[in-house]
Amino acid sequence: MEVAVWDTYVLKEDGNKMHFDIVVREEEKNPDVIYKYGQAFLKGKSVVSELVTSKECEFCHIENASEKVAKDIEDKGYHIIEMENCD
Repeated sequence: MEVAVWDTYVLKEDGNKMHFDIVVREEEKNPDVIYKYGQAFLKGKSVVSELVTSKECEFCHIENASEKVAKDIEDKGYHIIEMENCD
C-alpha cells in the first residue's frame, strides 16, 4: 500500500513543540480530513492545542506502508508516527 505522510508540529500548553506524522492512503488529499485525524490523535493524548492546519501540517512524501501502518489505515483511516514530545 502506498501512503502519504503529513509532517505535523503542534505547540503544547507547556511550550514544547510536539512533532508527529499523520500517515494516510496516498489517494487521501483532503486536508480537512487529515487535520481531523491529527485532532483525534491530540485528543487521545489529552493535548490541548489550537486546530491542526496547513501552518502546522503539510504533505511530506509518499512511501510504502508496513503491515502495521496498513492495518491501522484499513481500521481507522490513518496511522500516527510519534516523533518528538508526544508523551
